[in-house]
Amino acid sequence: MGDALATPEPAAPPTPEERPAPRRSRTAPLIACAAVLGVVAGTCVGYLVQADRAPTRLPSLAQPVLAQAKGPGPEPLSAARDRQVRTDGDLRKLLVEKPAGARKSDLSGVDGWVDLAEYSTFFVDLDSSFRSLMSEGFRRAVVAEWAQGDRQTGVVLAQYRQENVLEVDGYEWSDLYADIDGVAREGWPVPGTGSGLAYADPEPIRESGYGPLYTATAFAHRGDIVMKIWITDTKRIPKATITDLAERQLERL
Repeated sequence: MGDALATPEPAAPPTPEERPAPRRSRTAPLIACAAVLGVVAGTCVGYLVQADRAPTRLPSLAQPVLAQAKGPGPEPLSAARDRQVRTDGDLRKLLVEKPAGARKSDLSGVDGWVDLAEYSTFFVDLDSSFRSLMSEGFRRAVVAEWAQGDRQTGVVLAQYRQENVLEVDGYEWSDLYADIDGVAREGWPVPGTGSGLAYADPEPIRESGYGPLYTATAFAHRGDIVMKIWITDTKRIPKATITDLAERQLERL
């Protein structure tokens, strides 16, 4: 009788493997499908509605018609006021005049127009100078040279085509001259220019078989024309000599 009234032992909880898998809810997929279908349907309806409508006229972008001015137009600028009128003409006429009593220089025999091949010989490296002048838009050049006693003077005006820049920059000559042969040279500003420079060597060049030779040079540019002046003499060349000549040449431009 005691065994009949005994409380039965509780059953053991099922293991994870014996638990039934939870039922998946179908609500979330149905909502997602409905949202996608709603977007597609709305797009199609909007396209059909817009296709049946007449195109909306856009506002005009044109300026209102202006009345044309009457009367004679302005007079063209004279050569004295329009620099391009002068520089597009005979460039030789813009070269500074030779001093009274000066004779033709025997340095190179050049006086007047200089073509690209001959102008390239004015640089140390002929091959690279020729290619560089071509790429920089070299147009034409003129040279004037004269002699006064032992002093030799030369002036070069080189004109470039202004296709990519408003002004040419011929100061690579100035940079090279300032440090040529490893000698540092002090330059002075050329009056009337933004960055023109003049140099006068304090010590002469000495070569075997030749007497001492002093040099001075100036570099500047005005618009599309680059100017270079050089002077050689057996005596030291004053600073005023090279700067005054550079000023007179720039005034003619």
